Amino acid sequence: MSDPRFLQVHFLAPYTSALLNRDDAGLAKRLPYGGALRTRVSSQCLKRHWRMADDPHGLHQIDGADAAFRSREIVEYKVFGNWCAEIDADVASAIKDAFLKVIYGDKGDVKKSRQTLLLGEVEVAYLRGEAQRLVAEASGDANAAKTLAADWTKAHKANLKALSEGSRLPGGLTGALFGRMVTSDPKANIDASIHVAHAFTVHAEEAESDYFIAADDLARAEDTGADTIQETELTSGLFYGYVVVDLPCLISNLGGDAEMAGRVLYNLVYLIAEVSPGAKLGSTAPYSRASMLLIEAGDRQPRSLAEAFRTPCPPETGAAVAALSAHLKTLDDNYATGEARRVMALADIAVPGAERGILDDLARFAADLPARLAPEPVA
Repeated sequence: MSDPRFLQVHFLAPYTSALLNRDDAGLAKRLPYGGALRTRVSSQCLKRHWRMADDPHGLHQIDGADAAFRSREIVEYKVFGNWCAEIDADVASAIKDAFLKVIYGDKGDVKKSRQTLLLGEVEVAYLRGEAQRLVAEASGDANAAKTLAADWTKAHKANLKALSEGSRLPGGLTGALFGRMVTSDPKANIDASIHVAHAFTVHAEEAESDYFIAADDLARAEDTGADTIQETELTSGLFYGYVVVDLPCLISNLGGDAEMAGRVLYNLVYLIAEVSPGAKLGSTAPYSRASMLLIEAGDRQPRSLAEAFRTPCPPETGAAVAALSAHLKTLDDNYATGEARRVMALADIAVPGAERGILDDLARFAADLPARLAPEPVA
């Protein structure tokens, strides 16, 4: 195999009687595909659970992984916060409004007009330091604060990138992996190095309307005991999911640190296999692990294997692995792109060109890839 540019991860994950990802009506998200409605889990949902996972393989466990904050209230809670409690209100307001407009745009002083923005710890620390400096220079004078704020705004307007100049992880590890879009300052954008598809069931949706009550434990004998009567939707399914990692982009976003990229990929493989998305945790316990994980490394454009399930297949791991393997063989026969493959599967079915292993074998295979792209040390 030539030096890999892309790492592809395909997974099958089963869930029973759950509501993993809801739409605006509180129902399971859906996708029409191959003439049948499928249950869907959005890429946003998957990414959030992976990046927020409180897990031994959580991304925050990686040494050097700077934190990041995604919010419309970063200035209020992270830049200002408790340290300015004793500051004159007019001074604090003048400087805070300037920061809000620089970070969130001309209407940034109105919360509902702000873009939900991702800022890394290094950017937050810079802003906090600047805010404290301006407050100190204002010396309690509200007019001086307004002048200082106006001058600071001119120097930073439309230049959010300046907040993290020279930083290795301007948007924190989250930005380096999943990207950042800043409409007010495109120069501060970060290309996502990890691309995540929406997961969907390999078969037609399996859904039911669940009628339930909240019983009144102190109800009198003549009462029904049903204090609350509601309905919710529950679904079951075997989901196909797909993730692509642009390896050169990942290394670049991490400031050229191939070793850190390897640690990220090691943990990511575990997170994809072991961390469940899901709402209604207390009433459905939607915890599962992948019943198949296939990873591929190669230098050609990635391609999803979703086509294997355009015709709905039986909701069973063995049938799904067989369908995926048959489609993969057809692609190999016609394209011969030569990806190196590793597979973990609970079904004893051969996957074309894939070396079988346990989850840790796959994680280590992924972790070793960035080192092959690292520049040779200068003699």
